[in-house]
Amino acid sequence: MTDLTDHAKNLLARALCGRLPTLPTAAWAAIGTGGSDPAGITGEPAGTGYARQRVTFTGTGQQRNVEAIRFTFTAAAGTMSHIGLFDAATGGNPLTWSALASPVTVAGPGTVTIAVDALTVTPE
Repeated sequence: MTDLTDHAKNLLARALCGRLPTLPTAAWAAIGTGGSDPAGITGEPAGTGYARQRVTFTGTGQQRNVEAIRFTFTAAAGTMSHIGLFDAATGGNPLTWSALASPVTVAGPGTVTIAVDALTVTPE
C-alpha cells in the first residue's frame, strides 16, 4: 500500500514541521468496493457479519502484517476490490488504501483471508 489518504498526508506534513500530531496507536484493516485519497476505502460491507480487523505490523521501512487477517461474513457482500487501514475499529480516520491484487466475490457466508506478509505498507 503506497496510497496515503488525505488524513495521513496531513499527519505526515504536521510531523515533518515539528507540530507533533497525534499518531495512531493501532491499525485496523478494512475491505470494500472502492478507494480514494479523501476516503480511503469505500463500500465497506454492512449487515453481513463483517468487521474491521486489527493488524500488527513488523519491519524496518516496508511494514508487513505479522498474522493472517480474516474477514468473516455471515451473508453475501458482493465483490471486494480494495483494502485500507484505519485508526479505529469503527469510524475513525482512513490512513492508507490500495486495490487488492485480485478482487474477491463474497457470495455467501465465509471468510476472506489476507496471508501473513501479504499486506505491506511501503514508504515511497
